[in-house]
Amino acid sequence: MTKLSVNINKVATIRNARGGNVPDVIQVAIDCERYGAHGITVHPRPDQRHIRYDDVYELKKVVTTELNIEGFPDEKFIDLVLNVKPNQVTLVPDPPGVLTSNAGWNTLKEHHFLKKVIDEFKAHKIRTSIFVDTESINIENAIKTGTDRIEFYTGPYAEKYIQNREAAIKPFVEAAGLAKKYGLGINAGHDLSLENLLYFHSNIPNLLEVSIGHALISDALYFGLENTIKKYLICLK
Repeated sequence: MTKLSVNINKVATIRNARGGNVPDVIQVAIDCERYGAHGITVHPRPDQRHIRYDDVYELKKVVTTELNIEGFPDEKFIDLVLNVKPNQVTLVPDPPGVLTSNAGWNTLKEHHFLKKVIDEFKAHKIRTSIFVDTESINIENAIKTGTDRIEFYTGPYAEKYIQNREAAIKPFVEAAGLAKKYGLGINAGHDLSLENLLYFHSNIPNLLEVSIGHALISDALYFGLENTIKKYLICLK
């Protein structure tokens, strides 16, 4: 079964809007696991506008499934990852101040930078994944960085899904085939939802993990967190 990792950034956004500790981000992570999630994802940003660095240290103490830390590998982020030692680190090419992840790595241009960072993480036995689009050149060069997995940026899929889901999924099917050829594990994330997840999962048979936050937390406002996680898990069976 493809694993579901719940991104809890949006929970932290709500907490930070009022200060204090409501909702309790750490308790939400515990509850997500209790309701069946296979992992917890966080993406601490330099301005700490949602998940804070101290949240990550606290999450390490309680997460019993898998902890996935996403982010741009600047010096502070690298130090955080090496101190926490999560199960997985996902590298994203976000410049400071960006609203949300909106592109994958140029793995040809950034080859040396990525390889250096990935070598350091792998030396500490941390599984690595890098955020990529479906361009063949980026997948072909991803393997040269030494990464264990790639994470497909699925924003374009979600955007085109309503108009033509067959056309939307086609580049991802082709890219997944190429990744399999090169022995890369496949994760996926960004704008996946109850509307489009089942179709994506059905067409990418070697999909290992999806990381979902915004849509899942939004759905929880209507269905409740436990029921929402169950709905997403059904899409992945």
